[in-house]
Amino acid sequence: MNPSYQLLLILISALEITFTKKLLPNLIIIIITILYLMYKNLPARTWWWILAAPIIPGLAILVTIGWFGSHNIMYAWILVSRIYVYILTGTAIVKTHSTLTLTRSLEQNLHLPPKYAYGVLAALNLISKTIENVQKIKQAAAMRGVILNYWSPQLYFKAILTAIHWSDELAQAMESHGFNEVQSRTVSHAIAVKTSDWWLLIGGLIILQLLLIFCPV
Repeated sequence: MNPSYQLLLILISALEITFTKKLLPNLIIIIITILYLMYKNLPARTWWWILAAPIIPGLAILVTIGWFGSHNIMYAWILVSRIYVYILTGTAIVKTHSTLTLTRSLEQNLHLPPKYAYGVLAALNLISKTIENVQKIKQAAAMRGVILNYWSPQLYFKAILTAIHWSDELAQAMESHGFNEVQSRTVSHAIAVKTSDWWLLIGGLIILQLLLIFCPV
C-alpha cells in the first residue's frame, strides 16, 4: 500500500476509535494488524517490545479505573485496547516503509512542502546521533570530575548547542546539493499511487465505519 495512504488510514482510524467507547472494533483492528505484521515477517524481538511495552500502562489503567475510579472494567479494557491499537498500527507504518520512502511519498503524493518533509527526515536521522552525543558529553564531563545526570540542565544545554550547530551544517549541505523550496523539484524515485491504494483506503474506512456503528460493544 502507498505509504501516505496507509498513514492516512492509520491516523483516521486512531482518531475515530479515540472518540468511540467500543471494545470489539479495537480488538478486530488489533487482530488484522497482527496478521498484517506476521505477513511482513516482523522480527521476534520487535514482537516482544510491541506486545510487552503496553503491559505496565495497561495494568495502571485497569487498577486506576477498575478499583479506584469509576469501577467500569469494560471502559478500562477499551482504553487498554486503544494502547495496543496505537502501537500496532504505528509499527505497521514504521516497520513496513523506510523513513525516506515515507518522506518521498508525503512530498509527492500529499504535496507536503519539501522543507517540512526533509526537515522531519533530518530530525529522525539525527536521533541516534543525538543519543550518541549526549553520551559523549557525559563521558567528557566525567573525565573532568563532573557527573552529569539525565536531569542536569548543563547536559541538555550543551546538547542544544550541538544541535544548533548541526542544523547550520544541514542547511549548508542542503544548499550545496541544490535544494531550493521555491523552484519545482524533480524526483529520482517516484512513488506511484495505484488504483488498489485508493480501494484499500476507501474500503478500510468503510469497514471501520461499519464496525463502529454496528458492533454492539
